[in-house]
Order: sequence, then structure tokens, then C-alpha cells
Amino acid sequence: MKLDLTLQQHVLAPELVLKRIYIKKVIETALRHLSLKQDCDIGIACVDLDESHELNLQYRQKDKPTNVLSFPSEVPEEVLEQLDCMPLGDLVICIPVVLEEAKNQKKTAIHHFTHMLVHGVLHLLGYDHEISEADAEEMEQLEIEILQKLHIDNPYHTVTATK
Repeated sequence: MKLDLTLQQHVLAPELVLKRIYIKKVIETALRHLSLKQDCDIGIACVDLDESHELNLQYRQKDKPTNVLSFPSEVPEEVLEQLDCMPLGDLVICIPVVLEEAKNQKKTAIHHFTHMLVHGVLHLLGYDHEISEADAEEMEQLEIEILQKLHIDNPYHTVTATK
């Protein structure tokens, strides 16, 4: 499996230095865990509070910034069948929110960022924790398993995370 990553870092933070190779490793670990073997492409934008707030309001009607927004690819099935590389979609990760949540949850910034990255990738693949409790549990279990492969502790043990 080959992963094509487009990364836009509009926000840089000294306490969260993001390396392209690390981000690819996280995404590839998640995709392999889900037995996805096809080449994929994904876009990630690291944004500030204002951009996250604007996008969250526009697309989710929620008047506040959020940690991660997922925009799954909307390529028709008949077109997907003809592509060598499956477009997963785009993730928008709000760095200030991730940093604040990490601090509040007593986690390292990189571990919480990694969790949000895995969470977003699962959303791009159709997982949703807001439909039912069973769906939420399935998604959380996948996150725990994927993070474990990355040597990151269960993010739900230390703090009750918000969904």
C-alpha cells in the first residue's frame, strides 16, 4: 500500500512539531490495521481556532472550534473502481484545540494529536461514534488497538473523552 499525503501546516507550535514521515506512519498503521491494501491519498490541514470555528459552523452548524473535522471523499463508486489510488478525503485538525485538550487531559501533545489523526482517518473510512453506542464502542476499540500498535496508551483510560 502506498499513501499519498498532502499536508498543509497553517499553524506551527513548538510543543507539537509534526513530521510528514510520522503522520504517514500513523495513517498507514491505521489503514493496515483495517486491512486496507489499496493505495490511498489523503489531505491534512493543520489550522487555527478561527478556521476550525468557521468550518465547524459551516459544515456541522456548531458555533465553536473543534479538534478534528473529517471530509470523506465523495467520488462516485463507478469512478472509484477506475482509480489506482483511493481518495480517502481530507482532515482539518485544529492545533490550538488539540494542544488545550492534551493539557487538560494530561497527555503529551503528540499522543493526543496522533489520537485525533487516527480518529479522523476512521471517520474518513465511514466509522461514526454519533450514530449509536455500539458504533461509538467499535470506533473507540479500533482507536485503542491502532494507538497500541504505535506504543500509545489507551486514550480513554486517563480521562473520559468527549465524543
